[in-house]
Amino acid sequence: MEKSLSDYVKTADWKAEKHVPVISAPATVAAGQTFEVEVSVGKEIPHPNTVEHHIAWIALHFVPDGSPVSVEIGRVDLSSHGPVASTASTAKFSVQSQKGGVLYATAYCNLHGLWSSTANIAVAS
Repeated sequence: MEKSLSDYVKTADWKAEKHVPVISAPATVAAGQTFEVEVSVGKEIPHPNTVEHHIAWIALHFVPDGSPVSVEIGRVDLSSHGPVASTASTAKFSVQSQKGGVLYATAYCNLHGLWSSTANIAVAS
Protein backbone atom coordinates (compact mmCIF):
# COMPACT_ATOMS: atom_id res chain seq x y z
CA MET A 1 0.00 0.00 0.00
CA GLU A 2 1.31 3.44 -0.93
CA LYS A 3 1.83 5.83 1.96
CA SER A 4 0.82 9.50 2.02
CA LEU A 5 2.64 12.44 3.58
CA SER A 6 0.28 12.30 6.56
CA ASP A 7 1.85 8.94 7.48
CA TYR A 8 5.07 10.83 8.27
CA VAL A 9 3.65 13.75 10.26
CA LYS A 10 4.37 13.27 13.95
CA THR A 11 2.33 14.50 16.90
CA ALA A 12 2.85 14.28 20.66
CA ASP A 13 2.21 16.18 23.88
CA TRP A 14 4.32 19.35 23.63
CA LYS A 15 5.04 19.16 27.38
CA ALA A 16 6.94 15.91 26.80
CA GLU A 17 8.35 16.34 23.26
CA LYS A 18 10.57 19.24 22.15
CA HIS A 19 9.63 19.09 18.44
CA VAL A 20 5.88 19.73 18.72
CA PRO A 21 4.73 23.19 17.61
CA VAL A 22 2.76 24.90 20.39
CA ILE A 23 -0.12 27.14 19.28
CA SER A 24 -0.93 30.10 21.55
CA ALA A 25 -4.20 31.73 20.47
CA PRO A 26 -7.47 32.84 22.03
CA ALA A 27 -10.13 30.13 22.22
CA THR A 28 -12.87 32.58 21.14
CA VAL A 29 -12.61 35.63 18.88
CA ALA A 30 -15.01 38.18 17.42
CA ALA A 31 -16.01 37.73 13.77
CA GLY A 32 -13.71 39.71 11.50
CA GLN A 33 -11.53 40.98 14.33
CA THR A 34 -7.77 40.48 14.02
CA PHE A 35 -6.20 38.23 16.65
CA GLU A 36 -2.64 37.09 17.25
CA VAL A 37 -1.43 33.51 16.96
CA GLU A 38 2.00 32.48 18.16
CA VAL A 39 3.53 29.14 17.18
CA SER A 40 6.66 28.05 19.02
CA VAL A 41 8.84 24.97 19.13
CA GLY A 42 10.85 24.31 22.26
CA LYS A 43 8.49 26.15 24.60
CA GLU A 44 8.51 23.58 27.41
CA ILE A 45 11.55 21.47 26.48
CA PRO A 46 14.27 23.49 24.71
CA HIS A 47 15.19 22.44 21.19
CA PRO A 48 18.97 22.72 20.53
CA ASN A 49 18.83 24.77 17.28
CA THR A 50 22.39 24.04 16.30
CA VAL A 51 23.66 23.90 12.74
CA GLU A 52 23.46 20.10 12.99
CA HIS A 53 19.98 19.92 14.61
CA HIS A 54 17.46 22.73 14.14
CA ILE A 55 13.91 23.77 13.31
CA ALA A 56 14.02 24.86 9.66
CA TRP A 57 10.52 26.36 9.38
CA ILE A 58 7.12 26.83 11.01
CA ALA A 59 3.83 27.09 9.08
CA LEU A 60 0.24 27.86 10.09
CA HIS A 61 -2.93 26.78 8.26
CA PHE A 62 -6.58 27.42 9.10
CA VAL A 63 -9.59 25.33 8.12
CA PRO A 64 -12.81 27.31 8.62
CA ASP A 65 -15.83 25.34 9.83
CA GLY A 66 -17.49 23.63 6.86
CA SER A 67 -14.61 24.28 4.45
CA PRO A 68 -13.17 21.41 2.38
CA VAL A 69 -9.74 23.08 2.14
CA SER A 70 -7.15 24.70 4.36
CA VAL A 71 -5.95 28.28 4.03
CA GLU A 72 -2.24 28.86 4.54
CA ILE A 73 -1.92 31.77 6.96
CA GLY A 74 1.86 31.92 6.69
CA ARG A 75 5.20 30.23 6.87
CA VAL A 76 8.39 31.39 8.56
CA ASP A 77 11.79 30.07 7.50
CA LEU A 78 14.21 29.98 10.42
CA SER A 79 17.77 30.47 9.26
CA SER A 80 19.53 31.42 12.50
CA HIS A 81 21.14 28.29 13.90
CA GLY A 82 24.23 27.78 15.98
CA PRO A 83 25.84 30.31 18.33
CA VAL A 84 23.36 33.13 17.62
CA ALA A 85 20.19 31.03 17.78
CA SER A 86 17.88 30.77 20.76
CA THR A 87 16.37 27.49 21.95
CA ALA A 88 12.79 28.58 21.18
CA SER A 89 11.80 28.91 17.52
CA THR A 90 8.79 31.22 17.34
CA ALA A 91 6.56 32.66 14.62
CA LYS A 92 3.74 35.18 15.11
CA PHE A 93 0.77 35.61 12.79
CA SER A 94 -2.13 38.09 12.63
CA VAL A 95 -5.36 36.29 11.71
CA GLN A 96 -9.01 37.16 11.19
CA SER A 97 -11.99 35.04 10.20
CA GLN A 98 -15.75 35.31 9.97
CA LYS A 99 -16.03 31.65 11.03
CA GLY A 100 -14.57 29.42 13.69
CA GLY A 101 -12.39 26.51 12.72
CA VAL A 102 -9.15 24.71 13.38
CA LEU A 103 -5.60 26.05 13.30
CA TYR A 104 -2.95 23.58 12.14
CA ALA A 105 0.68 24.32 12.94
CA THR A 106 3.53 22.38 11.39
CA ALA A 107 7.25 22.57 12.10
CA TYR A 108 10.12 20.85 10.35
CA CYS A 109 13.21 19.57 12.20
CA ASN A 110 16.12 18.80 9.89
CA LEU A 111 16.82 15.54 11.80
CA HIS A 112 13.41 14.41 13.06
CA GLY A 113 11.03 15.46 10.31
CA LEU A 114 7.60 17.04 10.26
CA TRP A 115 5.59 17.71 13.44
CA SER A 116 2.05 19.04 13.84
CA SER A 117 -0.49 20.29 16.37
CA THR A 118 -3.96 21.83 16.29
CA ALA A 119 -6.06 24.40 18.15
CA ASN A 120 -9.77 25.11 17.85
CA ILE A 121 -10.95 28.69 17.40
CA ALA A 122 -14.57 29.68 18.02
CA VAL A 123 -16.18 32.89 16.71
CA ALA A 124 -18.47 34.64 19.16
CA SER A 125 -21.88 35.54 17.80
